[in-house]
Amino acid sequence: MALSCRGVCRGASVVLLYGKRPVGVKASLCTPRLVSTKSSLWFVRHYSPSQARHGIGRSVVSGLKWANEKYERFLQRRFPRFYALYHTFMRGFRLLFQDGKKVRRIVVCMLSEKTDYQNLHYRDMEKIRQVRRDLIKAIPLVILSIPPFANYVVFILMYLYPRQLLIRHFWTPQQLVEFQGVYHTQRAQHHWAIVKGLESTSTSVQDSRLKSRLMELCSKVRSGVHPVVSDVHAVRTLFSGPPLGIRKMYADQTRHLCPLLFLTPRLPAFWIRRRLKSHALELMQLDRAIVRLGVHQLNDAELREACYTRGLNPDRLSPGQCREWLTQWLQFSTHLKESETSLYLHCMVLLTVNYTKQPRH
Repeated sequence: MALSCRGVCRGASVVLLYGKRPVGVKASLCTPRLVSTKSSLWFVRHYSPSQARHGIGRSVVSGLKWANEKYERFLQRRFPRFYALYHTFMRGFRLLFQDGKKVRRIVVCMLSEKTDYQNLHYRDMEKIRQVRRDLIKAIPLVILSIPPFANYVVFILMYLYPRQLLIRHFWTPQQLVEFQGVYHTQRAQHHWAIVKGLESTSTSVQDSRLKSRLMELCSKVRSGVHPVVSDVHAVRTLFSGPPLGIRKMYADQTRHLCPLLFLTPRLPAFWIRRRLKSHALELMQLDRAIVRLGVHQLNDAELREACYTRGLNPDRLSPGQCREWLTQWLQFSTHLKESETSLYLHCMVLLTVNYTKQPRH
């Protein structure tokens, strides 16, 4: 007896759900509309929720990127000055994130290869030093940016107090030059107080030969003459113990040395001495790393940064003059011992204050 259309469709539904045709059911006109059993099983076997989530995530990211680009074009067209702040802010966070990744890679390599910090490449050591200082200064800014809509408050602070609150990642190239000039002017205000402190301390030196050499060195600097390395090495023993050692100096002298390294002098004297010593030792390790690398391997920007960090203002100096001064500085610093960090700090004044005033041939 022939099957009705209802029976055939019922049989087809059984095939669709279970992938098997019931006994006694034959193919009819409804059969071509059924989904193939093999294709259904293949789809179920190859369907992955993680792949679906990944595809949705890509779509969301691309959508957010498109909306952000449209928002930036709107700001650039309608509010160009605000867009400049916004662009500087976002660029700064990207640069800070990139530096953080670089430092993480350096630290991982140090741990995996069991390399000491003082044996690192100069550029790696300098990157770690800069990022550590930048992060200390950027922590309040990052915390302030966490709440919703707080970035608008940060924009206002960027506009009002960029030098005091922001790190170099959030400065424009013009601001970088301007602010470095301001910082150098601030530390230059302490130069003559440091020289005067050396002169007053010389009266307590028992050795008459060392006393006369120290007085001669101070008078040279006061008269505008740039001393040579041998002049400094002649009095180096005075800076490893009393009266000019890092632990024996007067508290006022240590406070005048703080601005040379952009450190606050508003701390107890023992803490100031500890910070001065640690920063000076770090710079001495960097000096040795430059010697291993070679001064000629530094590009112009690295030369200027190295001179600026060691107390010299490179704004009006050519790359050749910066290289000449840095070579002289390395001849002085690479022969110092750990106990002579006080001499290293004082020479950030003695070997820099008159360098730009000496005649050029």
